Amino acid sequence: MDIEIEVDAVKQLIDDDADFVLLDCREQEEWDLVHIDGALLIPMSEIQQRVGELTKHKDVHIVVQCHHGGRSLQVAHWLRNQGFDQSQSMRGGIDVWSQEIDSSLPRY
Repeated sequence: MDIEIEVDAVKQLIDDDADFVLLDCREQEEWDLVHIDGALLIPMSEIQQRVGELTKHKDVHIVVQCHHGGRSLQVAHWLRNQGFDQSQSMRGGIDVWSQEIDSSLPRY
């Protein structure tokens, strides 16, 4: 499984009601500004302390997203190192999502 996944593939997972977790690793202030419905917020700055919240999802596909895809890529790698083998980063983050999937979402 590639470490990155395209926004259209994530949209397909949502549309198919697939069993996966969309993990937003941005900070609370960014989340408050804009987020994807159904996402779970665990900021990158808190992931090490809060990884236990993901334990029940260890064998589930986890798609990590952030603003542009940099932080989410780091978190996806870290999660894989913790045994979350199906972790992926959404390439381009919520910025590309807002351009290609849902233009009603504000860009920042």
